Amino acid sequence: MRGIRYMLLVALIVLASLASCNRSTKPAQVPLPAPTTPPRTPTPVPATDQEAIQQLLNAEAEAVVAQDINRLEEIWDDDGVVVDAKHTPNDPQDDARWQGWDAIRERYVVVVFPGAPKTVAHPLVDIKITGDTAVVTTTTEIGSEVAAAGDRWTFARRNGRWVITSLTYNLEPK
Repeated sequence: MRGIRYMLLVALIVLASLASCNRSTKPAQVPLPAPTTPPRTPTPVPATDQEAIQQLLNAEAEAVVAQDINRLEEIWDDDGVVVDAKHTPNDPQDDARWQGWDAIRERYVVVVFPGAPKTVAHPLVDIKITGDTAVVTTTTEIGSEVAAAGDRWTFARRNGRWVITSLTYNLEPK
């Protein structure tokens, strides 16, 4: 009988030690408060329509260098158009056209991005605004290549913000 009591005592000790192994030896932790979203810096609101359009030109240039197709989609109108005038600005018959965002996206991915331009700039910009539309001519520099005769851009105000509606490039005659 003494042997049985001894075995029961050993079994109880083993069970107690197993139970304590399952308990955390760490002190109870107080739950941390839910993380808060850091305050977001508001997007600067352009002071003038000219400034808004200049910001869009700069954003398009930066997105081309960064190959940021999502940013480009944000600044283009869904029904936008890109036209390569092929150095014959008075002959639209030979123009290449990309109509609508899907086609414009393909142009960026297939034609523009593979060239991996390191810089894109518009050092000379002429903005003419009429109501909710604007026509802009720019001298465009892509790396060391300069389109001195300019590119022609159009913009429209949609739901209170400006978007690019068209770009026509290769306007300088051969």
